[in-house]
Amino acid sequence: MADRPQVVMYATSWCPWCARARRLLQEKGVEFTEIDVEQVEGARQEMRQRSGGRNTVPQIFIGGRHIGGYDDTRALDEKGELDRLLAGEAAGGEAR
Repeated sequence: MADRPQVVMYATSWCPWCARARRLLQEKGVEFTEIDVEQVEGARQEMRQRSGGRNTVPQIFIGGRHIGGYDDTRALDEKGELDRLLAGEAAGGEAR
C-alpha cells in the first residue's frame, strides 16, 4: 500500500531486543528502514534527538511518531493497536 507510514528502527546488529523487534515487524510483513547506530555516523545522536533522549536500542518510529523500544511495540501489538498504526490509522491511546 502506497499510503502506509514509513517505519524506521534504530538498532544494532548484536542486540537481542533489536532481533525481537526485527522479527515482529517481519512477521507483520512490514517494510522498514533499519539504521545501525554503531555503523552510521551520527545515527545514535539523531536517535536520541528524535526519541526524547532515549539511548537504548531498538527505538522504533512509525510515520514519524516515536513508538519506543521492543517492549513498547510489543505492548501495542498485544492491545491490537500496532496493526492500526502500521496501516496509517491512529491508535486508541498515546504510545511512547
